[in-house]
Amino acid sequence: MSRRSDSTAQSEAAPLTPAARAAVQAPVSKDSGFRRLVKLYFEKPALVAFAILVALVVYFSIRTNGLFVSAQNVKGIMSLFPELAIVAIGFALLMIAGEFDLSIGSMFGFMPMLVCTLIIQGFGFWPAFVCGLLACVVVGLINGTVTIRFGIPSFISTLGMLFILRSLTVVLYSRGVAPTLPDDAPTWAFSQVLGVIRVSTFWLIGLGGFAWYLLERTNFGNWVRATGGSLESAQAMGIPTARVKTACFVLCSLYAGLAGMIQVVRLGSPLASLGDGLELQAVAAAVMGGVALYGGVGNVIGALVGMALIRIIDAGMIMSRIDANWFKFAIGTLTILAVIANAWLSRAARRIRVEAAK
Repeated sequence: MSRRSDSTAQSEAAPLTPAARAAVQAPVSKDSGFRRLVKLYFEKPALVAFAILVALVVYFSIRTNGLFVSAQNVKGIMSLFPELAIVAIGFALLMIAGEFDLSIGSMFGFMPMLVCTLIIQGFGFWPAFVCGLLACVVVGLINGTVTIRFGIPSFISTLGMLFILRSLTVVLYSRGVAPTLPDDAPTWAFSQVLGVIRVSTFWLIGLGGFAWYLLERTNFGNWVRATGGSLESAQAMGIPTARVKTACFVLCSLYAGLAGMIQVVRLGSPLASLGDGLELQAVAAAVMGGVALYGGVGNVIGALVGMALIRIIDAGMIMSRIDANWFKFAIGTLTILAVIANAWLSRAARRIRVEAAK
């Protein structure tokens, strides 16, 4: 037998000790572990946010002696969560495509105000509702066209639309008698209570499921991520990036308008200030849920978890008797930390790709 085969037999007969094996494999396992961490983040960006969510629920439950997870408190949290989550889903979809829409808060208030005004003018509820949806589509098309065709950053173009829609909402509200919903408005279709949840929860499930299907099970979802991840590469592959972004603008506007309509049916009357500042909560929810600011990374579950974080913090601080002025501080801190984590992991992913190419 040759010397090589003798050494092979000896190595098989006398395996390395645990300490020696750890010394040999330490650099590889560390590197592969880090790579797995980065890969897990891009596959499941909402995982960290979900862990924080669970930790906060446990913390507030202990602080309130279990009252935080009582049926009554859960019902209170869920009464508002569906509308906010629907807005966050639409915004996250657009953000994954690499764009922003700061007008969603104004659309949240404008669409139901328009519907109520049309009802006062003699329209039936459902014809007025359809007109409101068409208005959402038109606003989404305008946002997409102005942003893409004229090369204006979406932050600026939709900021202008924010002021336009808010102004129109105030004008409609101040003309004569403030518009209200009729007594026979179909609350059963939007906000009726069923046990501990409202019908709005089913709207959330339906709209969230539709967005999830588009993003995860269709070519359109691949196009959205490709467009947001690398616009030049997507265009080189023949993806109609302009149409993809415009479609996301329309969906974002539609989701915001629908969510506003659901809330107004629950309240019974629209308000001129409805949705004011909601766009900032949507940005925070998307970022905390793992949606990358530069686009291309994120999912529907992340948007839901991010908005759930905001609602949990809000409700938890109230029940814990913490000064409400600290709410925005907590949301801002989590948002900054999420952005830092996103940027760091993105740089790590690019470094890994460069090393793999070498």
